[in-house]
Amino acid sequence: MNTPKIDCVLAVTGASGAIYAKTLIEYLYKKGLSVRCLVSNVGEKVWKWEIGRPISEMLPPEIAIYGEDDWRAPVASGSVMAGAMVIIPCSMGTLAAVAQGLAHNIIHRTADVMLKEKRPLILVPRETPLNTIHLENMLRLARAGATILPAMPGFYHRPEKIQDMVDFVVGRILDHLGIEHKLVKPWGE
Repeated sequence: MNTPKIDCVLAVTGASGAIYAKTLIEYLYKKGLSVRCLVSNVGEKVWKWEIGRPISEMLPPEIAIYGEDDWRAPVASGSVMAGAMVIIPCSMGTLAAVAQGLAHNIIHRTADVMLKEKRPLILVPRETPLNTIHLENMLRLARAGATILPAMPGFYHRPEKIQDMVDFVVGRILDHLGIEHKLVKPWGE
């Protein structure tokens, strides 16, 4: 049997920070990796608000885009070999649903598949401040095997523009995916 292979699933939810998702998608595409994109209804609205154009107009045709209610998306099945999933930006509602094992939409279901199949799942929350419920949900997901990677840029690389700070966060995500990059130099170089 020939199992479909997808290098990375990206989910865009309704938190602010679409620029992180845009930069990561562009980088993975340039590297020639197979990417599938899941977009929540609010994620689509935030993307358009922050980036200026709908996500569907910006992605190359090779990157399939699935709405949150598109249950035909192949990545919702463990039989599809998805190498990793990144939820970026990750709303607290999405984080909570995944932490509780709920599958109200295709994003939640795909994240659940990643956890049950023991495949890398990275959540990139961009909320601040965090309340006790947020923190407990993050801890629950970390214990279940997910990586919680908040969009917290560093400054030791002396960023000069917003994109430098975005690249720092995306670089950390790529590190956790095991993908080489030159977005940010490692500490000490």
